[in-house]
Amino acid sequence: MAMTVNDQITFIYVGDLARSAAFYGEGLGFEQVLDQGSCLIYRVTPTSFLGVCSSRPEKIGLAGALVTFVTDDVDGWHARVVQAGATIVRELMHSEEYQIYNFFAEDPDGNRFEVQRFDDPGWKVADA
Repeated sequence: MAMTVNDQITFIYVGDLARSAAFYGEGLGFEQVLDQGSCLIYRVTPTSFLGVCSSRPEKIGLAGALVTFVTDDVDGWHARVVQAGATIVRELMHSEEYQIYNFFAEDPDGNRFEVQRFDDPGWKVADA
């Protein structure tokens, strides 16, 4: 019997929750759906969420973790994250190897994220 996952949350850890709320909520425009005191949860898609928490200072900017936001408007998001104060760590580029168009950035706490578009016709997302 197959088990079902209803939602998905990726948690990141930050040093200044108010600064991160300004970045993810106001700057990137994600809807805050829950305030748990030391964690704020933002809706990214109808069933995926980003949890931004100040409760684990030893985990801030953890190397090796990557959040990827998939969109058709990579250029528009690039402009938006720059305006919101992100640091661009790799500029816009197309990867023939992975058949994607993307860039990498870091939030104010050094949490790395990617914004990408799949150009691979094999990429199938759930119906909206």
